[in-house]
Amino acid sequence: MKKIIKVALFCVLGLIVAVSIYLWMTFGSLIKGAISVEKIDDGLYYMEYKGDDGFDELMARGGCTSIEMAGEYIMTFLSKGFFETTPIEPPIKPAGCSTLTVGTPEGGVMMGRNFDYSYGNGLIVHTIPNEGYETITTFSTDFWGFGEDYKPEGFINQYMALSGIFMALDGLNEKGLAVAVLSAGDKVVTRQCTDKPDLTTTIATQYILRKAANIEEALALLNSIDMNSDPGDAYHIAIADASGKSVVVEYVDNEMVVTETPFVTNHYLCEAKFKAGLHDSDHRHEKLMEQYNQAGGEMNKEQLTEAIQSVTQLPWGKDAIIGGTLWTMVMDLKHPSVTYYSRRHFDKPFHFELNAKQQN
Repeated sequence: MKKIIKVALFCVLGLIVAVSIYLWMTFGSLIKGAISVEKIDDGLYYMEYKGDDGFDELMARGGCTSIEMAGEYIMTFLSKGFFETTPIEPPIKPAGCSTLTVGTPEGGVMMGRNFDYSYGNGLIVHTIPNEGYETITTFSTDFWGFGEDYKPEGFINQYMALSGIFMALDGLNEKGLAVAVLSAGDKVVTRQCTDKPDLTTTIATQYILRKAANIEEALALLNSIDMNSDPGDAYHIAIADASGKSVVVEYVDNEMVVTETPFVTNHYLCEAKFKAGLHDSDHRHEKLMEQYNQAGGEMNKEQLTEAIQSVTQLPWGKDAIIGGTLWTMVMDLKHPSVTYYSRRHFDKPFHFELNAKQQN
């Protein structure tokens, strides 16, 4: 009898160990990513994720034609089919932004970026995927639609924040490719419809950073998908690489148009819709162009920070259409790294390097 009990206990113990190993193999990377979330400043959080980022399976399924469809896949990826998760229902809320790409006196290349948004929290996501390039990206947690008071605090909310490994508003990869999404100036959405895989704007941004080493490869990737605008606005995409080249990608009548430019704000720059969306009171593009030309296209890190700071926005309050700068980035493309400033706190820099793969 004792022998039977002993065997039964060993069987139960073995089952528990086997189940534990299986669950850790299934959820271990996600759990470690979730518990890595930390608040680093008012309105700014940081997370590190290592492992399968789910993109290969998403693309194998044909991608996604809407953020709602993307949300269904993301929630399946996070739950692995074992439990229900909160659906992603993004609100329609426009944002205003700026980017400036310059050379440096030492022969480097840097991009500055403001994400102008009147409320919400920013989440920095440092991803080291099994396949693809290491990236540091940012997303506003308000865009997930998890609730007005949502913050990535507490394990459940931190776990939901793993959605950020799929969606990016801006970022940099280990090859020195920088990408930023900006409102383009009108409400004309892009809905390309061919037999190519589909992606939405913010998921395409993360996809580019995961797969492309330079602008040429980034444009080839964009040409290989059907673009579908995220809700609420038309968007254009500023892209720069370590060679010093910088472009903006825009969509006119569902056709991709590429324009070389070192500065981008919130109106169209392509010939077909030049200055569409430019308001008389908005002088950000003009101000960046003036500073760029005065510097001959060359600035050190401090000068670029001052230039991009000069076009940040003061907060207008929660009900403003656009007001306040939620975060600012200064990205080094030659030696891939990024310095963040949250909510115009330019006395509190947060610096991150992209070198995890070299260290491992």
